[in-house]
Amino acid sequence: MDSWICVTCGVQFAPGEEAPRHCPICEDERQYIGHNGQQWTTLAKMRANGFHNVVREYEPRLTGIGTEPSFAIGQRPLLVQTDEGNILWDCMGYFGDEAIAAVEQRGGIRAIAISHPHLYGSMVEWAERFDARIYLHEADRAWVMRPSERVTFWSGDTLPLTSETLLLRLGGHFSGSTVLHWKSGAHGRGCLLTGDTISVAADRRWVSFMYSYPNMIPLPASAIIRIRDGILPYDFERLYGGWFDSVVAEDAKNAVLRSADRYLRALGA
Repeated sequence: MDSWICVTCGVQFAPGEEAPRHCPICEDERQYIGHNGQQWTTLAKMRANGFHNVVREYEPRLTGIGTEPSFAIGQRPLLVQTDEGNILWDCMGYFGDEAIAAVEQRGGIRAIAISHPHLYGSMVEWAERFDARIYLHEADRAWVMRPSERVTFWSGDTLPLTSETLLLRLGGHFSGSTVLHWKSGAHGRGCLLTGDTISVAADRRWVSFMYSYPNMIPLPASAIIRIRDGILPYDFERLYGGWFDSVVAEDAKNAVLRSADRYLRALGA
């Protein structure tokens, strides 16, 4: 049986003889149904239609893996290499030979951690191929469309994956929205991997925080304060969002702090 993938959000659903009737992720007000209505595909169909993975080295031990042509919301997962095993941060809908080769060349995957449901992609495919665990925050359990015994739901506000990688639940975009702090990144100055829990703006000196990006629904001041205060204890020079070019290359922590303050001023908070 095929595991169906929503064409609009790129999330893979449980196997079935027929495609699901609805995508709850896209029907939620943070996302949307595509202009041509609900549509589905499969990995086999995507391969037949010429989709392939592309790989970009960002810095030592950090690799981005994307899809061409762009699919669904166009996100780009990140592979973080550590001495205690590699972490795949976020997922995408298409998972092909190029991604497999890139990951195998870099030592496989120990754990998969995902910022929020829009970036679940084909996470179970990745986990099964590389014998990896998937770590999702308990608050987002209801959004898992393909259940698997490989999924571990964690609770609280922090979860260390290795001695140099730490998951931080900041909330905001989703109740369980999470970022990954990689203290060895940026040549030891630290990196923050954010999906779109913290989104890099067009002017990359700034970031933003939204409840819905496509539908332009802002977050309340209380959520921004929680995000700002949540990252205060952690140092990071560089920030990687969820797309190939969404990178704050330097002074990223100050960019987040001043962006939070600007957002709060705009709200009159």
